[in-house]
Amino acid sequence: QVQLVESGGGLVQAGGSLRLSCAASGRTFSRNTMGWFRQAPGKEREFVARISWSGSTAYGDSVKGRFTISRDNAKNTVFLQMNSLKPEDTAVYYCAAYSGGFATSPYYWGQGTQVTVSS
Repeated sequence: QVQLVESGGGLVQAGGSLRLSCAASGRTFSRNTMGWFRQAPGKEREFVARISWSGSTAYGDSVKGRFTISRDNAKNTVFLQMNSLKPEDTAVYYCAAYSGGFATSPYYWGQGTQVTVSS
């Protein structure tokens, strides 16, 4: 049974930092693209970042230059370092494992972790 478990969310003041982690179990995703999405209340789920098995990355426009995605294939884990946080970054953040390479789509989802940024 595949599971993606996010951790590291919480409450932080504007300008602060958080580091999210997503631990995968049930199978290895070392050859799959992994990513992060977020959903704020009343809004659609939004792409945040993704990373290929080899380390290529892509970011949503709203987080470029502030967020960094990374992965540890040996630990089947992906991370999201979030710096210079803004109140508009408040959302539930979801980890996703894609079905294959960089151009594929998310296939597995985590349960989400809440990030709240106070002004």
